[in-house]
Amino acid sequence: MSIVAAGLIASLAAGLATGAGALPALFFKNVPERLMNTLLGGAAGVMLAATSFSLIVPGITYGNELWPGYGVYAVAVGILLGALCLDLVNRVLPHEHFTLGLEGPSSKMRRIWLFIIAITIHNFPEGLAVGVGFGSGNMANGISLAIGIGLQNMPEGLAVALPLLGLGYSRTKAITIATLTGLVEPVGGLLGVAAVSIFYPVLPFGMAFAAGAMLFVISEEIIPETHARGRSRLATFGLVTGFVIMMSLDNLLG
Repeated sequence: MSIVAAGLIASLAAGLATGAGALPALFFKNVPERLMNTLLGGAAGVMLAATSFSLIVPGITYGNELWPGYGVYAVAVGILLGALCLDLVNRVLPHEHFTLGLEGPSSKMRRIWLFIIAITIHNFPEGLAVGVGFGSGNMANGISLAIGIGLQNMPEGLAVALPLLGLGYSRTKAITIATLTGLVEPVGGLLGVAAVSIFYPVLPFGMAFAAGAMLFVISEEIIPETHARGRSRLATFGLVTGFVIMMSLDNLLG
């Protein structure tokens, strides 16, 4: 199987995990807020570890192979560009979070579309990260990223489906929408794996760009969501646990 095909399939599988995570909405209309915050905290921890050990560290290594002694600077630039790009997208596109409310310019679009735009902005960098991971040619690193992103997508899928039930959507429609929001990830995955496979010198920047975008999402969206109503201690321990799980997974697969 080619690296491009592997990256596409892996990012698709990671995206579909969003739908799998939404399946409990078939049986429950809500879950305790403390549990949801803990699960989302775990998702943030997984993303943080994936960013650190599967993108930033190997990005520096690849950068030093291309430009000895300057890999860390290339990665630093890429991280800043990734965060700035996500900031720009958040400012330009109207979108709405279930807890944090409306962001970006005002819009007359229906709330459901504003939610979908917000989740799309969130999910695209994750698919990009998986694609870039495979584009490096290190299958273990790509698989580790795909598994990690899939794990953190599951509580996010539930976090999408349950509020949709509260807005009056049927269980089937809520789960379908949650699943569809994950399907932007293969698009990011394909772009990421193709770019770094064709232009190898882009690899350190690509890994760093995806890392910066994911760091932006973690700090701007996931952590504030888990801390919005106080009682953040369980979310904090969820983050630490998720970080340890992903760190261990990366070590085992590496």
